[in-house]
Amino acid sequence: MQQPEQNSTEETKKSSFAADVAEVLETVFVSIFVVIMLFAYIIRPVTVEGRSMEATLHNGDRLLMTDLLYTPKRGDIVIVDNSHSYLLDENGDLVEGQGLPDEKRLIKRVIATGGQTLNIDFETGTVTVDGEVLDEPYINNLTVNPEYGFTSYPITVPEGYYFVMGDNRQNSTDSRSPYVGFVSRDSILGKAVFRISLDGFGGIYSNLKSE
Repeated sequence: MQQPEQNSTEETKKSSFAADVAEVLETVFVSIFVVIMLFAYIIRPVTVEGRSMEATLHNGDRLLMTDLLYTPKRGDIVIVDNSHSYLLDENGDLVEGQGLPDEKRLIKRVIATGGQTLNIDFETGTVTVDGEVLDEPYINNLTVNPEYGFTSYPITVPEGYYFVMGDNRQNSTDSRSPYVGFVSRDSILGKAVFRISLDGFGGIYSNLKSE
């Protein structure tokens, strides 16, 4: 006479197990979806190519960048689409150049933003923004190569544009070059926020000074 009760108990256990499995699968699928959306629209991986950001970043380093609600500021390490360059003509007007056709994406540091006046003393290697000599503990060497993108300094960065340089100042194609010049806001794809290594995730600003 107890057989129906046993069957009911077994069916309840099976139903409970199926519900648990369904809940686990739902959690897994939701987690996968969130990760996909996160990396597709909020955080994206980038690989460093070249030596222009040494010793902060090295060739082959993997970074995570984001552009979510992001406004570039001085000191940020940014990823730039360099399909166009922007320079000043003899009248001081902004003109568009050709960019770097074989190297369209660059990883550089923002040095000056729109409206700021930048000066570089290529004899002493010092960089000045709005009359203040920058404290640059992140650079690998002094800024002594003019690269001749601009005929003279100081220059004022146009609104909506940025002046960027690599930390390895003597081995970097950056805003000093006619192939880069000023970087428009639309050309900045995002800010580097983490370095990925075999030891996990590591911040890239922890020992650096930035505004």
